[in-house]
Amino acid sequence: MRNACLLLPVAALLAAAPAAADVKQGVDAWTRGDYKAAVQTWRPLAVAGNADAQFNMGQAYKLGRGVQADLPAAIEWFRKAAVQGHAQAIDNYGLALFQEGKKAEALPWLEKSVARGERRTQLVLGTMLFNADGVARDWTRAYALVTRSSQQGLPQASQTLAQMDRYIPEVQRQQGLTLARKYEADARALAASLPAPRAPGATVNSAPPRAATPTGPSPAPAAATRAPLTTSGSTPPSAASPAATPRPTPAVAAPRPTPAPAPAPAASGGNWRIQLGAFRDESNARNLWAQVGSRTGGSPSYVKAGAVTRLQATGFASRSAAQAACAKARVSCVVVAP
Repeated sequence: MRNACLLLPVAALLAAAPAAADVKQGVDAWTRGDYKAAVQTWRPLAVAGNADAQFNMGQAYKLGRGVQADLPAAIEWFRKAAVQGHAQAIDNYGLALFQEGKKAEALPWLEKSVARGERRTQLVLGTMLFNADGVARDWTRAYALVTRSSQQGLPQASQTLAQMDRYIPEVQRQQGLTLARKYEADARALAASLPAPRAPGATVNSAPPRAATPTGPSPAPAAATRAPLTTSGSTPPSAASPAATPRPTPAVAAPRPTPAPAPAPAASGGNWRIQLGAFRDESNARNLWAQVGSRTGGSPSYVKAGAVTRLQATGFASRSAAQAACAKARVSCVVVAP
């Protein structure tokens, strides 16, 4: 009986070896651009429960490589791998749920990803906390998470942080910086305590060779009381292991609003425009216009772009006039040339 007990782990290891090798064979085919061969290699392994193969199948369906693009199928494969603790799948599954508007379902997965220091999910969760979008408003923690994302080189995080600087009081920003340093130390300690990462070649990145780099999530949170923020873009996910959900910091009270500036002069009927945001729900675009539109002096335009509605103000005679209207709006704003 003792010999039988000792042999079980060895048998399991021997059984696992061919599967790992086959996953690597699929990655090699993917790297060569033979996406169909890669998918054919991974599918039986994914069905059998191999988390790396499940994640790779999710990438294939997400990108439409070797199979027809199918986002629901991609999300389901990411889910299967995520529940097994696959770090990259946790990242992608949380972001996909957020994009689908399932914020309550996304939150625990985003928290797991954020605990490891994943920069895309830090930006998304930080934006949610700033806007009170599916979570209680917490500007201190929002500033901490977006600061960490920015420090890790995500350009969209740096842009969002600049917006936050205009609205979050100095005291809360300093608290956020202190919390960001704690998050960085916690992530380093966690990384040091985790086992060695998966072997190279087990999974595929979001940007395969010979293919355009796919864009990441483009969340458009609901309008906040003071200043709605949006985030976009992504980078290839990291390969760190999952971690426990961090404990949220206490919510902070929003500061008293400052007096609104005088309305901008009426637009002159020119062809220059400004874009004030992009929203999944048109009602959020209209809510933002109700808050800031009068300050721009322009006329509202709700431009459909796929599933997103872009809020623009029109009728400016020149770039300088449009820039002045942006300054009056006091929200994230982009000048759009004729």
